[in-house]
Amino acid sequence: MYPIKFENLYYKKIWGGRDLEKFRDNLPEGNIGESWDVACHPNGMSIVANGKFKGKRFDQLIKEYGTDLLGKNFENKEFPLLIKLINSKEKLSVQVHPNDEYSRINENSLGKTEAWYVVDAKPGAKLIVGTKDCYKEIFEKAIKEERTEEYLNEIEVKKGDCFLINSGLVHAICEGVIIAEIQQNSDITYRIYDYGRPRELHIDRALDVIKFNLYAVNYGNNKLEEHIEYRKNILCRTKYFTIEKYIINGELVEESDINKFYILTCVDGKGIIECKNNMKLDISKGESILIPATLGEYIISGDLIVLKSYI
Repeated sequence: MYPIKFENLYYKKIWGGRDLEKFRDNLPEGNIGESWDVACHPNGMSIVANGKFKGKRFDQLIKEYGTDLLGKNFENKEFPLLIKLINSKEKLSVQVHPNDEYSRINENSLGKTEAWYVVDAKPGAKLIVGTKDCYKEIFEKAIKEERTEEYLNEIEVKKGDCFLINSGLVHAICEGVIIAEIQQNSDITYRIYDYGRPRELHIDRALDVIKFNLYAVNYGNNKLEEHIEYRKNILCRTKYFTIEKYIINGELVEESDINKFYILTCVDGKGIIECKNNMKLDISKGESILIPATLGEYIISGDLIVLKSYI
């Protein structure tokens, strides 16, 4: 086993932009809204980009190497996460995601809880996280009267902010940001409002699943633990995933876990991942790397900020 990098899966969106070109040179033409960077889903399947497994589909790799790759906790289980970069030139639709139970009954799918880390934000950029001053009947009336925006909780954001978007929380990404999104392996979205664009809305199902008692918390301000060559903290911890943040200025020595995989997402700077047999892999802003459960010791060196995601 070795640290695995996947090809970027790009998706054009009407609200997408070109800002990923700031640190990538492989963007296709058009308005690119999403890059799926670690994906094992019917709507997007990662292909290995490095090493002896290069060219192999992620689902086939899991089938062949199972617990050696994902860990003992994931024997005969589907891959549970999806890692994306999102770039918005315009506002995304206002939306909500269902939980596991509702999704299983109505969509034959997992639910969708996700986390947003702001990789870049233009001055004045905003996110919508939650509603304000309303409950279901008020919000439903506002939707019918085309006054939805009055009850949306809009927040100005900056690089390094982080929000946990639990299932049931109304949300939207606004223009001028790049977001690293760590989420359950689901693609179920209910649109509530789309700024006049002629796309399908899902009002009834959205109203079924919205939780009006959920609100915005910025986990990007969590206190960092100080170490000699790095700082770290836990951004968020849920039953679906945990995300740790590392600010590395030098060297970080880590060990894989035979029970689970890690995903490293570089959100700033660049460095090198080195493991046994002197194998080295560059990692830079915007890249995600899968750390297999049986990798053993690995070293991250350089000046970079990394998110480590795991179950």
